[in-house]
Amino acid sequence: MEQSLGFSHFLAQIDHVGMCVLALLLSLSVASWYLIITKSISNYLATRRANTFLKRFWEVDSLQELKAEMKNVSADNNAFAHLAKLALDVTTNSQKHGLEKLAMAGGTGDFLTRTLRNGIDQEATRIENGLTIIASAGSAAPYIGLFGTVWGIYHALIQIGLSGQGTLDKVAGPVGEALIMTALGLAVAIPAVLAYNAFVRRNRLWMAKLDAFAHDLFTIVTVGSKVGDDVKVSTADNRETSFAPATSTAPALEGRQ
Repeated sequence: MEQSLGFSHFLAQIDHVGMCVLALLLSLSVASWYLIITKSISNYLATRRANTFLKRFWEVDSLQELKAEMKNVSADNNAFAHLAKLALDVTTNSQKHGLEKLAMAGGTGDFLTRTLRNGIDQEATRIENGLTIIASAGSAAPYIGLFGTVWGIYHALIQIGLSGQGTLDKVAGPVGEALIMTALGLAVAIPAVLAYNAFVRRNRLWMAKLDAFAHDLFTIVTVGSKVGDDVKVSTADNRETSFAPATSTAPALEGRQ
């Protein structure tokens, strides 16, 4: 009897509704684990590339040398390189066309501010990709599993009522098999919630670092474009202009199991 009450017996006794619930939980689990693995690898590589780029960036001695250095760097390499290329493109276009373009209305400084803010907004959108699925898996999976449990217990009680035998050995098997759905729902939800909170924290720190770099970049480029290209590149202390998006990351899911 012990062997007949295993997971294989649960699969053999499950109906179409229970099978749909099981398939939904399996789909959420596969999707969340795929995103967890791919985003973890992507974040690791992005951090590595960004650290390498920033180390080279702060070793540059002048804006002229920075322009020459950025010609060999791909904008798709990392978000910091993309912001640097955007800022240098703004100064190059302003020097060539002045304020003739409509986009340059308001002055080079305002146009540079808008360009950097748009770049940060695009990066915020990119890093939040996939978090909705992970959040949905973390919040919905326990309730989906609970629904499967309720449905399984309902059918177990019907079968017990039809058989007319309500002893413990007759009740324990069907009810225990129905509770498997709850366990599966928690198995899907717990990793998703932990991963979601970890990604949200990483994204918040990443956007703060990118915003700080945008401030430094704004000061370097604006000062360099006014006094010439022989301005030494250094960390700026004045960071009054805000580049950060209004909402860079989604709220955490802590305690929403």
